[in-house]
Amino acid sequence: MHQQIDKKHRLILLVILFLFISTTNNIKFKKNINDLSNIKDLEVVGLSVNLNQKIKEKINFLLNQDIFFVNENYIKENLNEYKYLESFDVFKVFPSKIIINLKQTTFLANTIKDNQKYIVGSNGKLIDNKILNLNLDLPNIFGNFSKKDFISFFNIIKNSKFNYSEIKDIFFFKSGRWDIRTKFGILVKLPKNEMGIALDKAINLIKNPEVNYKVIDLRIANQVILSNE
Repeated sequence: MHQQIDKKHRLILLVILFLFISTTNNIKFKKNINDLSNIKDLEVVGLSVNLNQKIKEKINFLLNQDIFFVNENYIKENLNEYKYLESFDVFKVFPSKIIINLKQTTFLANTIKDNQKYIVGSNGKLIDNKILNLNLDLPNIFGNFSKKDFISFFNIIKNSKFNYSEIKDIFFFKSGRWDIRTKFGILVKLPKNEMGIALDKAINLIKNPEVNYKVIDLRIANQVILSNE
């Protein structure tokens, strides 16, 4: 009788021991699986070595996060302060690596706001030039313009025959009108509307060897005023 009881106790003990070992192994297994998908390697590419490293330090919080639950919107929020960024892409290299590919905005012009020098980017943002310390051959913008209006004007120039790289200065007026001065010292006064047509007309006049004037006034529709004043 005692032997039967001992056998039962032994069997129960073995079952409990088996369940304990199985549970422990399951916990370890799950932990190992979770550890496997935790981000252990973060690579940032696309910009200079210094800028890549600077941004990598900013998003180091990604390390040890689960690669399956990386929140790109949260990454974007942390990168918004870097005005020189146009966009970024996130690549997941399973099981535990993330690559952030950065795209730098195109630098379009120099300007001064509140006595501070900025570069206007194609992303519509003002970039503090002290951060980048660049010496670029870009047009200078004068006037109280909005970034949105300038990007729109830039696209009009880009889609015209006018060579943007030949522009030295850009002037914005409260009326919403723009003037441009070329690197050859020619001032082109543009109308408020149909600027693309006016720009094409201006470049045809500039390239005409018989036209030798410093001011091309196209503000009035269907009229061209040429002068040296």
